[in-house]
This record gives sequence, C-alpha cells and structure tokens, in this order.
Amino acid sequence: MKLIKYIGLAIFLLGLALFSGSIFLGNFNMTDTQVDDYISEQGIKSDIFTKELKKTLVTEEQVNIFEFSSAVRKALETSNNYYDKQIAKYNAEKNWTKKGEQYQYKIHGKPHTISYNLAKKAGSGFVKENIALMWWLTFGLGIIGALLYILPNILLLGPPGIKNNGIYHKSATNRGWIAWLVLVYLVVFYLLLYFMPDYVVNWTYILDPISNALNGGDASQWFVYGFLYCVIMVVMAVRMYIKYRHNKYQIMRTTSVLFFQIVFAFLIPEIMASLNMPGYDFKSAFPLDYDFFFEWNIKNLTESGAIGLFILVWGTILTIIIVPLMVYFFGKRWYCSWVCGCGGLAETLGDPYRQHSDKRLKAWKLERWIVHSVLLISIVMTIVTLYCYFTGAKSFIGINSQWIKDSYSFLIGAWFAGVIGTGFYPIFGNRVWCRFGCPLAAYLGLVQRFKSRFRITTNGGQCISCGNCSTYCEMGIDVRAYAQKGENIVRSSCVGCGVCSAVCPRGVLKLENDSTKGRINPNDILLGNDVNLMDLVNQK
Repeated sequence: MKLIKYIGLAIFLLGLALFSGSIFLGNFNMTDTQVDDYISEQGIKSDIFTKELKKTLVTEEQVNIFEFSSAVRKALETSNNYYDKQIAKYNAEKNWTKKGEQYQYKIHGKPHTISYNLAKKAGSGFVKENIALMWWLTFGLGIIGALLYILPNILLLGPPGIKNNGIYHKSATNRGWIAWLVLVYLVVFYLLLYFMPDYVVNWTYILDPISNALNGGDASQWFVYGFLYCVIMVVMAVRMYIKYRHNKYQIMRTTSVLFFQIVFAFLIPEIMASLNMPGYDFKSAFPLDYDFFFEWNIKNLTESGAIGLFILVWGTILTIIIVPLMVYFFGKRWYCSWVCGCGGLAETLGDPYRQHSDKRLKAWKLERWIVHSVLLISIVMTIVTLYCYFTGAKSFIGINSQWIKDSYSFLIGAWFAGVIGTGFYPIFGNRVWCRFGCPLAAYLGLVQRFKSRFRITTNGGQCISCGNCSTYCEMGIDVRAYAQKGENIVRSSCVGCGVCSAVCPRGVLKLENDSTKGRINPNDILLGNDVNLMDLVNQK
C-alpha cells in the first residue's frame, strides 16, 4: 500500500509540474487583422498604441508569453506617456479645448489584463492545439495521482477513529521545508491569478471546452480558479471521508460544503451567464460578498430585469434577516462549516494544517481587533458607496468612493483573502482568513456570542487532558482549558466544525443547539461553604 502511495505522489507531482510548466509553452504572435479587431472592439483611439503593438507583435519571430506581455505593457506605457505630455503641454498653453481632446486617447485598465485579452487572441502552439491531451496530462494526472496517494489510507490508517498520527514529526505538517515549498507555490499561484493573468493564459486554453459547454464562452482565469477550486475540494474531500469515517457529522458537513461550492458557487453562476443573466452565487452574503452594493453591480442587476431585482432583494434579505436568524438557531457553523466556499477549501485542502492555529492570548486579542476592524471598514465602504450612488457625489465624509473600493478590493479581497488567507495555510493554519479577516465571520460571531442557541458542552469529569481538541482547533481556541473546567464553549470565533469533538477519545465535547438559558456558565471555582451545590445543580 505504501508503494501505491509513493507511485500516486510521483504521478501527482508530474501532473503538477506539467500544469505549472505549461505557462512557458506556446507562441504569441499577432496579425494586423487581430490587432485592428481588438482596437475596434475596445474602442481604443490611440494610433500610437496600435503602431507599437504591430511593430513588436506582428512578426514571424516566436514570442513567448513573457515577451508578449512586456511588449503590450510597453506599448501601453508609451501611448499614455505621450498623451500625458500632450495634456501637460496644452495645459501650460491654457488651450483647454486641445487639452480636453487628449483624454479620449488615454487607455484605461490594468496592463496585465489588457495583455491577457490580447494573448487570448494571439496564442498558438502545443497547449492550444492539444487541449484534450493537456487536460489529461495536468488535471487528469493530478487527480489520479492524488487519489492513489489518498485511497490506501483506508487500510493504512487501521480501524476508524482518530489516532496520534505524528503530525508534528512530519516536514509537511510541522512547518518544515515541504510546508514552505507549498506556501511558496500557493502564494505565486495567487499572485499570478490576481495580478498577472496573462502569464497563465495557457491554463485557460485547457479549460475552454468545459467553459464553452457551461457558459457559452471561453475560459477566463476566474473560470480556471473556480474549476480548480472544485477539483481540489472533491479530491481532498475523499481524504476527509477516510480520515473522519467514524464521524457522521464530519461526513455530512464535508458533503454539504462540496454541494454548495460545486452547485451554487460554480455551476449555477456559469449557467446563468450562458442564459444572459448576471452570474450570482446565491449563498454568498454581504459583507463577504463585499462588492454586492458597488455601483457597477447594482446597475448591472437593475438593468437585468426581474432576475436582477430578485438577486438584489435576495442578497439584502440574506444579509439582514436570514443570516442572523440562522445563527440564532444553529450558530455560525451553518454557514462557515456547511455552506461557505472559503470554509470548504479550508476544511478540505487546509485540514492537514489546522494544528498551526495560534492558541496564545495575544493571538486572540489581535484576532478581535483585526477581524472587527475589517467588518467596520467594509460597512463604512458600503455606506460611502451607496451614498455616492444615489447622490452622484464622488465622496462622502471626506472618503473618496473609488479610492476606498479599490483599496479594499486590493488589500482585503486579493491580498488578505487570497494570497495570505490561502497561501499561508501550511504555516499559519487553514483558517487565517476566517479567523482574522473575514467580515462576515465577524458579523456572524457577534450574533453567535450574544444571541444564539449554539454552544459546545463539556463533560469535565471525563477529560484526560490529552490536548487533541486544542491541537486540532483551527480557530485557535484552547478547547482543553474549557473541558478541564467543565465549562460550555461559547466563542465568537468558533465555526462549529466539530473536529474537537471528533478527535476526543472520551466523548467529552458535544455540539448542541439548546435553550439560551444557562448557555454561558460561570468558570469560578465553587466551594461547598460558598453556595448550596444541590440548589445550583437543580437551577441548571
């Protein structure tokens, strides 16, 4: 069985290497017609940009994606710099008419995004001409190899149940060199995906047929991300099913996050797009879906007819009514551990790293300040955005609407949620984003802490202080400290994943939805001469 695992690991690494290396393949030359078509489609009026593109890209020499991207960005810079100088010149001459005319020639947009759109038209070579083969050499080998590595655990792990599996003795799960390699790979992946999509255009070619079948259009980098997200969750869910096969709660929870990610977050939005509807993830709630109230989204929804208005109303009701009501009855676990895609990836791909969550008091204090600050910023951003949308103003209370949206999208939406939130799994644990950054988690946590029926009850008399519960708590809660005192666990950060209960060898911990009375119990040490203990027991 161990030989099968090693073979599977080798196949997986081969598929991963081919997937990663595919970005270096292909040629990206353009024709005059392709350049002219793009210029016409985008309504670009700069002759300098067109001239520079044709000079460097309309050639018989082979151009790789990095040279292509550099040429496009240089052409863009040359064009915009020229017209900036013209604007400055006419401004000095106080020729306002000429100055105003120059702005129409300026090209707006992210350079790498413009390069990606051009590269999508220009690409040729082995990847684009052998899409089916490349799919099997990348995704196919990756899936087969990963399953061959995971499936032997059915026998190798022995009887169902959690064991002391030596997680702190392995380089991959104890911040060793393997963990750091994984971190570097994930960080580079997210940097390319978010900021340099033109470099990974070959990945989109591999998934073009699937994208066309679902939404009628070619794959974008976000389609690649969504598809890859689902594939990783499915493969790692198999690992979860094997590891936690003794626990029905974990099996049901894993199945639930798979369903909501694949159906609600991926398939439904893609199918809606194919029907000329706004693609929408019906389970995504504000403020996690931070751009829901952005001007462009509101305008897009209001112009999409009845379905757009329904989405607008549904998203508002989901945030204001459904989310807090569900938290009252079931705690934040209904969303964070059963529905959310971020939580789904953390619970599948991130499960091997859950022990890295910081349990120190300093981390808890830092967590409270950061996560509630992000929630506050997201609320302020939304208020500013809505005020500017309805009044036509550009700023509110001194805050520029476009500036705060761009800053939040870049720092929180891209860097915190993506690059750090997922890329740092192997070092800081699998719930870095959920614990320190997610504004929706902060919102849910406030409701859970003060007005919810959910709690984790503890049977302190059975606790043997093995520490499994604290070790495997992904949210940095020192569960053992509560268990030793027999105190209910009521914490804003708890996502109710239930792993603390699943790994407990004595059945000390139990997830409950019960009356709010007695939910938060005292942790004082009671002496017989201080209180009538029988009266206290009867009251509870």
